[in-house]
This record gives sequence, structure tokens and C-alpha cells, in this order.
Amino acid sequence: MTTIAALLDEASAALAAAGFDEPRRRARRIVAAALGLSASEVFAFAERESDGAARVAAVLDRVLAHEPLSRILGSREFWGLDLALSADAFDPRPESETVVEAVLRHLPDRTAPYRFLDLGTGSGCLLLALLSEYRAARGVGVDVAPGAAAAAAANAAALGLAGRARFVVGDWSAALAAEFDAVVANPPYIASGDIALLPREVAEHDPRRALDGGADGLAAYRAIARDLPRLLAPDGLFACEIGAGQGAAVAAILAGQGIGVVEAAPDLAGIERCLVARKKIGMRRARG
Repeated sequence: MTTIAALLDEASAALAAAGFDEPRRRARRIVAAALGLSASEVFAFAERESDGAARVAAVLDRVLAHEPLSRILGSREFWGLDLALSADAFDPRPESETVVEAVLRHLPDRTAPYRFLDLGTGSGCLLLALLSEYRAARGVGVDVAPGAAAAAAANAAALGLAGRARFVVGDWSAALAAEFDAVVANPPYIASGDIALLPREVAEHDPRRALDGGADGLAAYRAIARDLPRLLAPDGLFACEIGAGQGAAVAAILAGQGIGVVEAAPDLAGIERCLVARKKIGMRRARG
């Protein structure tokens, strides 16, 4: 038996010695996850004795081997929603919430029966976040991986959103004929040659197809852009995540299909992370 505080100290020291950033914060999450506590309970019960040292050590060993805690737990919180993860789906990061925020700015009527399309849906995070905000909306999520589409459907059911969300297996939008009020996407945008340079937590645990954007990282944007003119309803909205420094290149791809960027939105780190476009030209930059 040892105290929760001692477990926290040991985990933090091990992470610091291994060169992890923010070792105390990471250790708190590891201890909380291993013991089934919230972060606030780790603080509140710091001096309480625990028999969970072996559980903490097991989780810590996997984190030290650069396995993401979200993969160990099998879930990730996104937009306040608890999403189960699949090995076939990208592990959503907080930066992707920039896409959700952008749609909310441009479609302010939360009661409207919008039709959403999420291309490369993965866990379903973008579509399900939008449906949680727009209570009369419906949407379709498409992913090339059957396991990802199945996981997204399971997440929709767990969140009580299955009646308004449908998930299908497909190559982007090739099999779709409907028009949508908003199309969202977080496509793969890492250049093929740069994948090996990514942190191990990403390169070794996210599906390569969710990362690999081709030789220049822009292949998925070209594939998506070709179909946007027929997918977007009149004045329909397209919002996509982009990699750092890709804004101008992606905007040019969209412009080639008659889709004009109207906003370039930064994430919390100030990095241009989301482009918003419509079937009309114009541009403004969001305030950080």
C-alpha cells in the first residue's frame, strides 16, 4: 500500500527522466486513469492509501513506450463527448475542434434542419459534435475503413445520436449524390516523406491512411475539392482542417473548383488550422 501522492510523484519522476514534457500533468492523468478517478479526486485524495500501484505501473510503462493514453483507455473526449476509439480511426485532437467552432460561427441558427457531410469521418468526432449542437440537423459520415465507420456508428448510438447520423464506407464522396448545407473534413495532410518524423505517439498508433496526404500532403484536398461543387447546396459551407503552412495551397485548390475561402481560422496555438469556404469569393481572417 502507498499513497496516491506517492504514486503521482513516482510516475512524474519516471516521465521527467524519460524526457516527456509536462510530466506532472501527464502523471496526474495516468494515475487518474489507472485508479478510475477524476483529476480533482487525485488532488482531493492525495494522502489516501491505494493498492493500485501495479495498475499505475502498467499504464505508465505503456506511456513510456510512447503509446497515447487515449489509445490505452480506448476513448477520447472531443467537444465534451466521450468517443470510443478504433484502431482503424484517427485519434481526434483538440485542434480539430477549430472546425466545429468555425461551422458554429457561420451557421448560427442552432435550430435549423441542416444536412451535414463529414468526409473521412474516423471516430465520427466532427459530425457528432455538430449534431450535438444542431438538434434538428442530420448528417452522413464517410470513411474508407469499415472499422472506422462501424466505430463512428457505435459512438453515435452511445451518444443517442444514431437516429440523425448515418455512416457509410466509401472513397470520399464518390458514392454520394445529395447536396449538403455544410461539408466538413479533417483529411490526411502529412507529406508521405514526413510521416517518419512525426512523434511516435502519432506515427506508430494512428492509421497511416489517416496521416498520409501524398507526396506534398495535399492529395486528399484535391480529391475532395473536385466533388464540392456538386455536394454543396447553394451557398453551402465547406470547413476543413489543414496542416501548418498549407492555407494558401489548399485555398488555391478550392479556388480551382470555384470555391472561395471566406475565413482562415487559427487554433488555440495561433496556427492557421481551419479554412472555411463557400461557392462565392471573399476572404476574412478570424480573430485569434
